[in-house]
Amino acid sequence: MHDIRWIRNDPHAFDDACAKRGLEKIAQHILTLDEQKRGRITQQERLLSERNQLAKDIGAKKKSGENADDLMEYSRDLNERIKELTEQLEQHNSLDELLSTLPNIVAEDVPLGADEQHNIESHRYGIKPSYSFTPKQHFDLGEALGLMDFEGAAKISGARFVVLRGALARLERALAQFMLDTHTQHFHYQEISPPMLVKDHALYGTGQLPKFSQDCFQTHDGYWLIPTAEVPLTNLVYDTLLNEEQLPLRFTAHTPCFRSEAGSAGRDTRGMIRQHQFSKVELVSITRPEDSQAEHKYMLAAAESILQQLGLHYRVMTLCAGDTGFSAAKTFDIEVWLSGQDAYREISSISNCHGFQARRINARFKRKESKTTEMVHTLNGSGLAIGRTLVAIMEHYQQEDGSIIIPEVLRPYMGGMQIIPMLCTA
Repeated sequence: MHDIRWIRNDPHAFDDACAKRGLEKIAQHILTLDEQKRGRITQQERLLSERNQLAKDIGAKKKSGENADDLMEYSRDLNERIKELTEQLEQHNSLDELLSTLPNIVAEDVPLGADEQHNIESHRYGIKPSYSFTPKQHFDLGEALGLMDFEGAAKISGARFVVLRGALARLERALAQFMLDTHTQHFHYQEISPPMLVKDHALYGTGQLPKFSQDCFQTHDGYWLIPTAEVPLTNLVYDTLLNEEQLPLRFTAHTPCFRSEAGSAGRDTRGMIRQHQFSKVELVSITRPEDSQAEHKYMLAAAESILQQLGLHYRVMTLCAGDTGFSAAKTFDIEVWLSGQDAYREISSISNCHGFQARRINARFKRKESKTTEMVHTLNGSGLAIGRTLVAIMEHYQQEDGSIIIPEVLRPYMGGMQIIPMLCTA
């Protein structure tokens, strides 16, 4: 959500910021709706004041024995007008409805551009692996091992699901444990086990609602399946006033994630890259405004450390304005190299949302010896997407016979197993 006071004070700056997102000038329309809303509020306050005075006048007349029927009739009419006006403010708030659909303002140092073609590479780690054979994609490797079953999953749930068996199922679990241990022990994130069903206000708070409801799965009794643990983790500070000394807050969680993949027909139809259900280790930070830029780099370092310890080649991209997500002010994408695809694919997005989500969830903090409150800044990122990390390991560490070498750092989590051999049933 945007700060309406900023738009009132500098509508031209708001329009310029929206233009970076490819949006038309909209500040004047917002200010018109704002004036209408404030007019209704002023009218409501005037009627409430009049009703309070009327109640005193009715009481005085009754106390003196005078007939107060005319005032009581007027009071009933007044109550109806107040009720109608209150309903208008609650149900027909065009200003808030509009503001809730507008994306965040991008940070000043975000590169300009309309799409991913204008993203800028920041840096790379490692080198692309070379092979004496033509590397295969993960689904060919997994099916040949007998440990990745898309057909069986389709019988149960349809397309975009997978059943992992044996060593690959254990590898998925090992990755989650390794990631959580790294983030909690070395980067001081607090591990959380959050709900995976949330209410409307939680998804609204992080920006999925109302604009992206089609991307989420909804139950029949008012719940939503989380598309990412960012939703419950960020909402841990929903409607909360924090002390400055409590910040930063750092949370991490391993959860399944559920996405409808609306609009992705025909994209990544084979394999584990784009599924309706996948698991992810998420990172969320809550900071003071002046600390969020440094926290953004800290979170990026935490995510990068996972890939570095796994020995995987990747690059970091700074997203341009047109490719930056709805709630983000600035985003770094980590793209891991997939040897079988001969391409870089996103494995993590690390975003600084500034005060955008905080205004939607009313998350504030108070500085020492200050009487006023301020909005916190929120940040989130994958640390990492487990399915895509598993894919990267399979394609990077594949051998000519189809076996998979297990990265050394994961072997303690795999009971000492060093390689997933062909025809492995363990």
